[in-house]
Order: sequence, then C-alpha cells, then structure tokens
Amino acid sequence: MKGTLAERRVFLSGAAGGIGLACVERFVAEGATVGCFDVNTSALDALGKRFSTQQVKILPADITMAVDVTRAVDQFARDSGGLDGVVNTAGADLVRPLEGTSDEDWRGIMAINLDGPMHVCRAAFPHMRSSGGGSIVNVSSAAGLQPLIHRTAYSASKAALQMFSKALALEGAEFGIRVNCVCPGAVDTELLRGYLSAAADPAAELERMKSRYALRRIADPGEIAAAIFWLIGPESSYVTGAAIAVDGGRTFH
Repeated sequence: MKGTLAERRVFLSGAAGGIGLACVERFVAEGATVGCFDVNTSALDALGKRFSTQQVKILPADITMAVDVTRAVDQFARDSGGLDGVVNTAGADLVRPLEGTSDEDWRGIMAINLDGPMHVCRAAFPHMRSSGGGSIVNVSSAAGLQPLIHRTAYSASKAALQMFSKALALEGAEFGIRVNCVCPGAVDTELLRGYLSAAADPAAELERMKSRYALRRIADPGEIAAAIFWLIGPESSYVTGAAIAVDGGRTFH
C-alpha cells in the first residue's frame, strides 16, 4: 500500500480506543504496519476484525508489566522485520485531592503514565537502532504544561513524561531516533466521557471545561492523531525533544 508511512512499522500502545485507535486508522490508511498493544483484549479483538493481519498485529498485554511489554515489542519487530516508530497513547487519569491520594493511587498513575512508556521505549530502542533510526511519540498532556487542580499525580506524571522524552531525544540522536511529545487538552474519548458522567451536572461541567480553551471546544481524537502522524512521518525530520501543545489554546488562554 502506498502512503506517507508505506513500509513503516509502528508499535502503538493504547491502540484499542480514543487517540490510539484514531492513530491506528490514520497510520493504516497511510500504509503502515501497526503493532496494536493494549490491555483491553475485547476491544483489540474488535480492532483486529477491521483490518488484515498484514496491516495490524494484535498484541494484548499490560503496559505496567515490563516483561510483557518487552515480549510484545520483540514479537512485533520480529514478525514485521524491524521497527521504525513508537507511539505511546496508553494513559490513566486521577481526579483527587492530594490528601485523598493513597500511595497505591499515586503509584498506579505513575506505573501507567510514566513507567509504561519507559518500558516500551526501552524495549524498542535496540530494534530501532537496528532499523537505522525512527521516531517515538509519547502522548503527554496539557496538564503537564499547566496543571489542573486535584490532579497532582496526573499532572506530575505527564510533566515527567515530557522530560523523559527530552532526555531520551539526546540519547537517540546519534542513532537517528527522534523523540517527541504531544500534549493534548480535553479530547472526546471514553476517559473524558466517564469523567463527565460522574459530575453532578455533566452539561455544566462540559461548558466549564470548554471555557478553559481559546477554541471553546474539546478535540476529536483524529485531531490529536494528525499531530502524532506528522511527528511519526518524514516531514518532521528536524524535530526532536519537543513537547507540542495540541490543546485548543488551553495552556496560553
């Protein structure tokens, strides 16, 4: 298949929904082979039925488990003949005052939002070196640029992911491996819808949320996937160590 990502092999965590799923759809349309990694096995099964086995490789596993991650990355690289790109979209939110945040809550958020991408990048690096380089995109958050109240764990994890990515960009440069972050604002995903449904007045909470954005709306997952697609592709060849806000103007508004 011809396309901007023709013959590219991309490992993608959090592939079964939201931004990750939008990335899978965009990448496949542009000719890539995508390793679809997620803990949600039923959603992965549904995804696998939509595409051929040449287009997507289904890899169910838990991103917090380093051994499982390494096994999945190695399998994808072996089956695909190499690895050119990594996208980490898997993530979790926590809305809770610090005094109500247990050690388990804190560690759980860090395990998914920070340790998880580290596991993937660490496992992917040797394969990307062997393939002659490539691009890594970690999905951080606008909350890692400008924090939100009652999200100490979430904001800290996403800010740390940005600095992790910048430091890794220094390590990867000599091998032709670029590492960048995108920092979305509110995106219309199951995670956001779950948060809104738990609010006392979901409609009012949505309007309050929109008021933080210059564009006065939340994003479609495809809009974030478009930015990730640019960073994964060849047109961003001189971009590394960047944290790009794709947030409708929240962090400056």
